[in-house]
Amino acid sequence: MSEVITILRRFVVFEGIDGSGTTTQLARLSRRLESAGAAWSSSSEPTNGPVGRLIRQALSGAFMARPETVARLFAADRGEHLYGEAGIVERVGRGELVVSDRYVFSSLAYQGLTCGADLPASLNAPFPLPELLLFFELDPEVSAARMSSRSSLEIYENLAFQRRVAAAYADVIDSYKGSGMTVVRLDAAAGPDAVEEDVWAAVSPLLSRPRM
Repeated sequence: MSEVITILRRFVVFEGIDGSGTTTQLARLSRRLESAGAAWSSSSEPTNGPVGRLIRQALSGAFMARPETVARLFAADRGEHLYGEAGIVERVGRGELVVSDRYVFSSLAYQGLTCGADLPASLNAPFPLPELLLFFELDPEVSAARMSSRSSLEIYENLAFQRRVAAAYADVIDSYKGSGMTVVRLDAAAGPDAVEEDVWAAVSPLLSRPRM
């Protein structure tokens, strides 16, 4: 990345294809942060706000939306997630460690495939990067096996598309080399306990850093 990029300190993001275990690991990390007495909060995208709920309806197939519309909705939801009342920026500003399950990188991978790279790139360019990105790497075949037990699937949750997303994610993550953001790649095929330890090893050093 050649342009100047803002890094948001004490902001951590989990990313990975569907079924990679980010939701499970966020719950586990939350328990450890609570036990450690840390000032922290967690969230996910799409959010539970009005725009996020609309996105979830589109992803469930409840209504049809053009890929470009979905990309714009994600960016709008992200703006509220960051800058809205009690949003990420406010929380890190008061010293919390904030962890989000998905962020900009999901849009660049998923919407980059569905509507082309240019629109998601332009919509997300103004947003700051996290201090730490944890990328949960998983073979799409394993992802599909994990998702087969779900009672319902979203429109992107199929093996063919997840194969494409996995490749797109790799390109997106590589594009941020030299950005100043720390990227830790995790083996999401390992057992949940092993992944939890890897997550904690990456995140816990941030707790001892001075608040900025």
